Amino acid sequence: MEFRQLRYFIGVVEAGSLLQASSRLHVAQPALGQQIAALEHSLGARLFERSSRGMSLTEAGKIFLAHARVVLADADRAREAVRASNAAPSGSVSLGLPTTVGLVATVPILSACRERYPQIRLRIVEGYSGFLREWLQAGRLDLSLLYGDAVDAALAKRPLLDDRLALISSSDGQAFPRQLSMHDLARWPLVLPGPDHGLRRIIDDACGSLGIVLNVVAEIESLSSVKRAVEAGLGSTILPKGSVAEEIADGRLLASDIDSPSMIRRVVCATSVTRPGTRAGTAVMELVSDVLRQMVDDGSWPARWIGGQAG
Repeated sequence: MEFRQLRYFIGVVEAGSLLQASSRLHVAQPALGQQIAALEHSLGARLFERSSRGMSLTEAGKIFLAHARVVLADADRAREAVRASNAAPSGSVSLGLPTTVGLVATVPILSACRERYPQIRLRIVEGYSGFLREWLQAGRLDLSLLYGDAVDAALAKRPLLDDRLALISSSDGQAFPRQLSMHDLARWPLVLPGPDHGLRRIIDDACGSLGIVLNVVAEIESLSSVKRAVEAGLGSTILPKGSVAEEIADGRLLASDIDSPSMIRRVVCATSVTRPGTRAGTAVMELVSDVLRQMVDDGSWPARWIGGQAG
């Protein structure tokens, strides 16, 4: 089986007859027919039903068509990757970011990419970690930042940092502790995302293991709305400090560290193990690592770096 036979096969499928395909492919009709026959012989199956009206696919042909298109697409990607190996990284890269990460990291990542790789068109998609994982597996994302480094057979994960959760409250002039215990959380009226949200599951699991019942006065799925509700004094919330860094710097919100190893989220950079990477995608992965490392070093993302030296 040869690549040209696959291209001829697809050409006949799209044209509907040897005559039309011969004209489109610029191949003599007898030679084209011989190549199709040789392909059928190598597969041990008839791919076409031949009639006076043209050629239509058999069931075996329909099955083979899907595989032929994948093989040729992969071959084209491999060819382009080799051609681009000595050039500056270029092309489109889709990067997934959880919402709380997007708030602190989107602009620094975009700015760094524009400066370092002007030929890369970066597409950033924000969403819940569960959705981002599905989109990564489906090929809608090239890479994604996710929470948690548990073994996942479908993903390769590169740990980057540990993000500590904090109690976030409005700056209303009242005394606010610099640190509190898990049991202290029960005293605060809280505005949190719903039970299916990844952040909420971490909070509920940590509290449940200690028998702590939280006073949740409202559930809001939108992170921006949660922050507005807290600023309005409707309750406190639990978030990583980085996601409210601007509000803390402006004095609109206050943060209190929670003294518990359970209230930490590990941020990883994940890629699919079943889809080949691109040079541009690898470049963006290293850039993201560099940017996040710099943010941790300069304090703009209050977290603990665990990813080793920046690329």
